[in-house]
Amino acid sequence: MKKSTLLIMAITLSSSFLLSSCGVIFGGSKYNARIEVKEHPNALIYANGEKIGMGVATSQFKRNQPLKIEVKQDNCEPKTKNFENKFRTGNFILSTISFGLIGVGVDLGTGASYKPDHINDPNIEKISTKNFRFTVDYSECKE
Repeated sequence: MKKSTLLIMAITLSSSFLLSSCGVIFGGSKYNARIEVKEHPNALIYANGEKIGMGVATSQFKRNQPLKIEVKQDNCEPKTKNFENKFRTGNFILSTISFGLIGVGVDLGTGASYKPDHINDPNIEKISTKNFRFTVDYSECKE
């Protein structure tokens, strides 16, 4: 092989290693969310102001931003539920050990250092590192 081809391959491999980190590799900068409105299959679901479904909806969201869910149904008051994110401390420590400051910077910059706060919010269920279930109790709607 030519020297230039080997050099390009070496730079590409080095860059991909240096520009990735634990958070990006294992969690990514986004997560998949399944949002369920308890016992209201006709309730419209809005995520961060955008309509995403009715009754049950799935979508992808950035890890470094809180999730604001609003549900609406005819003859009922709308309900808003805010789901907060939590800093992924264990991931941050692994990133620091494995990839040093570059890994930490990548995780912080991409948002991979965060996750939905499923430990402190019983309405969030962690299915896997990239998949979460959010439940909205809309019991005040009697329709």
